Amino acid sequence: MVPVSGPTTGDVMGAPCWLNLSAHDLEAAQRFYGAVLGWTFRRGAFGESYMVGERDGVPVAGIAAVSAQPAGPVAWTVFFAVDDADAAVARIRERGGTVGVGPLAYPPRGRAALATDLEGAVFGVWEGRLVSRWHVGERQAPAWVELHTRDAFDAAVFYGGVLGWADESQGGTEVSYEHEGVVLRRNGQAVARLDSGPVESESPRPELRPRWLVRFRVRDLEAAREAVLAHGGWVVPGGEWAGVRPPGGDDERRLVVRDPEGALFAVEAEETEETG
Repeated sequence: MVPVSGPTTGDVMGAPCWLNLSAHDLEAAQRFYGAVLGWTFRRGAFGESYMVGERDGVPVAGIAAVSAQPAGPVAWTVFFAVDDADAAVARIRERGGTVGVGPLAYPPRGRAALATDLEGAVFGVWEGRLVSRWHVGERQAPAWVELHTRDAFDAAVFYGGVLGWADESQGGTEVSYEHEGVVLRRNGQAVARLDSGPVESESPRPELRPRWLVRFRVRDLEAAREAVLAHGGWVVPGGEWAGVRPPGGDDERRLVVRDPEGALFAVEAEETEETG
C-alpha cells in the first residue's frame, strides 16, 4: 500500500470534511471513477444507494444515487464541518447566501444542508460524525478543493462568517491572503484555496460559473485522460478557467473533465520527489 499524506481536516470545524457526487447511475459512476482514478468502492453508511470511493484503502469521496439525495443536478459538492447545522444555515441566510436544501437528518451520523454563496457557488455543511482518515491538501493528498469566484476576498468574508474561519480557537483554521487568492490552512498546511478570476454566474457552461472545483490526484495523468475518454467522459478545453486567462506553468499537469453524466472535476498528476 502506498501511503498518502496531508492534513486530516475532518475533525476541524470550518474545514472541508467530505466530497460527494450525486449521480443517476451509481454502477456506471463506479466504473468510470474506478477506471479514471483507480478507486475501489465499499458500501457507505446511508444504505445501498451510497458508495464510498477509496484510494489505497483511504476514503476519498462518496457517490450517491440522485434518488437518495435532495433534488439537484449531477455534480460534485464540497462539504464543510460545522458544530450546528441550524446555526450555520442561519448564518448563510444572514450573510446573503441561499439555502437550497436542509438541514436534513442522516441517521445515525448527522445532518446536512446544501447552499449557494453570494456568487452562486454550491457548497454543503455537515454536522455530526465524520469519516476517519479523510483529508485534502496540497501535494500528495488524494484531493484538493478550490473556489473559483469573482472576488476571493469578498468570498472569504462570507465563508469566514458562516464557517468560523480564523476565530483563533485551538486547532481551528487559519486564513492567509496571498496575491489574488485566499488560502485556508490547518496547522500551517493548506486545505483549500479561494481564487479570484473571470466567472459568469449565468453561463450555461459549468466551467465558467463560480464554483468549488474538486481536483483528484492520479499517478499517471495520461492514463487518466485515456480512461476518461474510453469510459464516456470528455476533457473540457481551456483548463480550469476555460481559457479566459493565460494558463499557469503547471497546466500540463492538470485536466478539467466531465464525467458521462456531466459532473465537472479536475484530475491532477500527483507530485513526486522529482516533480515536487
